[in-house]
Amino acid sequence: MAAYRRKRGSNAEAQIRSKKPKLQQKEAETDGAGAGDEFTIPPPVSEGKWKNKERVLIFSSRGINFRTRHLMHDLKTLMPHAKADTKMDRKDKLFVINEVCEMKNCNKCIYFEAKKKQDLYMWISNAPEGPSAKFLVQNIHTLAELKMTGNCLKGSRPLLSFDPAFDQDPHLSVLKELFIQIFGTPRYHPKSQPFVDHVFTFSVADKRIWFRNYQIIEEDASLVEIGPRFVLNLIKIFKGSFGGPTLYENPHYQSPNMHRRIIRLQTAAKIREKQQVKELQKMKKMEGVVVVPHDPTAEVFATPADKKPQVIEMQPPVLKPNLKRKDKKFKRQRLNQNRRI
Repeated sequence: MAAYRRKRGSNAEAQIRSKKPKLQQKEAETDGAGAGDEFTIPPPVSEGKWKNKERVLIFSSRGINFRTRHLMHDLKTLMPHAKADTKMDRKDKLFVINEVCEMKNCNKCIYFEAKKKQDLYMWISNAPEGPSAKFLVQNIHTLAELKMTGNCLKGSRPLLSFDPAFDQDPHLSVLKELFIQIFGTPRYHPKSQPFVDHVFTFSVADKRIWFRNYQIIEEDASLVEIGPRFVLNLIKIFKGSFGGPTLYENPHYQSPNMHRRIIRLQTAAKIREKQQVKELQKMKKMEGVVVVPHDPTAEVFATPADKKPQVIEMQPPVLKPNLKRKDKKFKRQRLNQNRRI
C-alpha cells in the first residue's frame, strides 16, 4: 500500500488538530453564505461563586444507641455541607474537639455525647472561638419511621423558620444565630442543589426547643413532615468552644438523674400510702367490735371439778392380740373364687 502524500496548501493538518463536532464543521463549510445556527453549551447549575465556606463536623462519643446513630445519619443526609469523623473516646476532654475540627477544616460542630447508655446530650459550637451550647436531647424520631410521609430532594437547601420568641430573649437570639450558621446550607455549595423544597422549624414550647422538618408541596404550598424530629432542652451557653465562662444557665432544667429519682420517690410514696390505708382499715375493724365486759357474778356459778390423782404407770401397757387373720383372702380373690365355683 502506497504511503499517503499530503498536498501542499491543504487544510488536513488544521482539521486533525481542531476537534470540532460535525455541526460546527458543517457551519464552517457554509460560512461563506453567512447563515448558520449557533450551538451553545448551557451554563452550569450554579453560576455564582461559593463564598460562604461553612463546614459542619457531626460525630459522637462511644456508647450511643441505634436511635442516636440514625439521627446522626439523617442530619448528614439533610446537610450537604456536613462532614463525619470517627467516634471519640469518653475519657478524652471536650477541648480536643477543637483540634479535630481544625484537622477536618470545619468551623462548626455538632457533637453527641452519650451517658449511662440512656441519656443523650448535644453540643453545638462555633469552633474554635465560640460560643457553644449544651442541650439534653429528648423524644427522638428518625426519618425511617412510618409516620413521616414527606420527602425532599437530597442536597436541597432548606428554609429556616424560627419562633418569635427567638427575637425576644437574648440567650435565644444567640442560639438563633448558631442554628442559622449550622443548619443553613451555604449558597452555591458544590454538593447542594439549587432547589428549596423543605423547611426547618425551630419553635419554643414548654421551655424547650422543638425541631421539625417539613416538605413544601408545590401544588397548594402545604407542609408534610419529613423528619427527623427531636426536642432540645437547653442546659448552658458557654462563651468559648466546649467550655469557658457561662453566659446563660437554664433555671428550669432538671437533670435526668433527678427526674428518675423523683419518679422513684413518687412510687415509694404511693406504696407507703397504701400500707397506711390498710393499717387504718384494720384499726377501724378492731374499734367496731363490741367487747362484753367482765361479769363479777359469773364466779358464783363456777363449780370447780375434783382433781384426779396422778397415776404413774411403772410398767408398759399390755399389747393387744392381733385378731386379723393372715390366711384370710382379699375380697377380689374371694369373688374370683366364687365365680370359678
